[in-house]
Amino acid sequence: LLQIESWSVHRKKGSKTQTKMLSTLRRITSLSQACQVLPSSVPRPSSLRFASSLHKLPDDATRESILEVVHANPNDYVKFGFTDVDGVMRGKYVSKEKFTQIAESDNLSLGFCNVVFGWDIQDKTYDARVQYTGNHTGYPDAEAMVQLETFRTLPWENDVPFFLLEFHRNKDYLPVCPRSLLRSVLDDANDLGLAVSSGMEFEWFNFDETAKSLHEGDFNRPEPLTPGMHGYSTLRTGQNSDFFHDILNNCTDMDIELEGVHTETGPGVYEAAIKYTKGLESADRGALFKHVTKMTASKHNFTACFMAKWSEQLPGSSGHIHQSLWTADGKAAFYDAADENNMSDTFKHYVAGQIKCIPHILPMYAPNINSFKRQVPGFWAPMRASWAVDNRTVAIRALPGSEKSTRVETRIGGADVNPYFNLAASVAAGLYGIKHKLPLDAPVSGTDDRGLGNPESHLPSDLKSASIKMRESELAKELFGEEFVDHFTATRLWENEQWQKAVTDWELKRYCELV
Repeated sequence: LLQIESWSVHRKKGSKTQTKMLSTLRRITSLSQACQVLPSSVPRPSSLRFASSLHKLPDDATRESILEVVHANPNDYVKFGFTDVDGVMRGKYVSKEKFTQIAESDNLSLGFCNVVFGWDIQDKTYDARVQYTGNHTGYPDAEAMVQLETFRTLPWENDVPFFLLEFHRNKDYLPVCPRSLLRSVLDDANDLGLAVSSGMEFEWFNFDETAKSLHEGDFNRPEPLTPGMHGYSTLRTGQNSDFFHDILNNCTDMDIELEGVHTETGPGVYEAAIKYTKGLESADRGALFKHVTKMTASKHNFTACFMAKWSEQLPGSSGHIHQSLWTADGKAAFYDAADENNMSDTFKHYVAGQIKCIPHILPMYAPNINSFKRQVPGFWAPMRASWAVDNRTVAIRALPGSEKSTRVETRIGGADVNPYFNLAASVAAGLYGIKHKLPLDAPVSGTDDRGLGNPESHLPSDLKSASIKMRESELAKELFGEEFVDHFTATRLWENEQWQKAVTDWELKRYCELV
């Protein structure tokens, strides 16, 4: 093992050989420890010493035990991360000394430039479009609190300690921070005596391209990892087993338990279902899953793409979310054995709330120009707010079953969705239905992805109209507060402005010669 590691680390950094060797080495070490065939007297390589211990802390971990684990880590730095409004993972490294100072402070916080909520996905500031920050504020520091319970180590960075951040204001919610907004919604559920359990699903395309080759080719016709339409293919996953298993192993190391992973219909497209869990952890797993997948692909010189739709000739990529509610005494709030579909009144009110609210908050599910390219007829992507029992063509798919399994799947979001907004929007809308005891209309029968049915249930068809509807909606402000609605819709209208300025290849091909 020592010789293997010595040889592999001297290979070219980032090479497929090194990646494969280190991945194999981790599995050999884990197996050896499981079989207890390595006596304690055998020295282990320093880069594996920490990897063989905890990747995530036990539930009863204390601040002191967390510091002990971090100090025992052979790395000199700790990494922080969080998602911005677009769902992009931002962050930075701090020294162990700096981390210790933060972890021992009363509020576990550090200053972080608030421009991270004042610029777009390409780091272009919103100018005077938003009130939270800008030239008028001088971009001061915001209060970023380290979430100690989110501890992990990064397997692709020699197990560097990693923690998520959450932004607050005077120890209260900061609505422009996606995780903080979600916390406020989950606290609202707790005030009603309900706990939220959820699990996310993502589809994504993989390209045999690096970031450099994509830019050099001007993102024109990226090469899919595999050819053809092969959903649930064991052949395709076997042909790229090193990459496939590195995703699985890295997710395991990052405490992102996957219930299932398979190829979807399309060249180089996969789908993963993340195991359900309670509260904020579900959205954390969703955000980290995207990051893990991107990093793993990069190590193999591939690119993982979570666009809602990258090609007009192929299906889009979804970001669905399953939810259930549980009472304080641990009972399933959605289950009623006396009902024809085992759906309790609480379940029906929750679904009715989503149907009413989703048209008012659609940009939280469809945040980009490209999001609406997915919502077209015939691709199992909902075009209106409707529901049915176990029907994949509707927006809200009710899944009655046993007391444990009864749940709802909200199928509006694409793969480009911010996981924190995905969950916050779904839960807030559902709770609105519960609070107002909204009645549930009859379910849809048959296919409902063709844009037909009651026009009042139709969703806005583009980002601009969806954002204006949300900005002017009193319902949206009731759900999330005026500060968030004003800030978020301003960022989406900014995104639309950038699109309006662009001259696309479609326009050139259509008009250049003939007009």
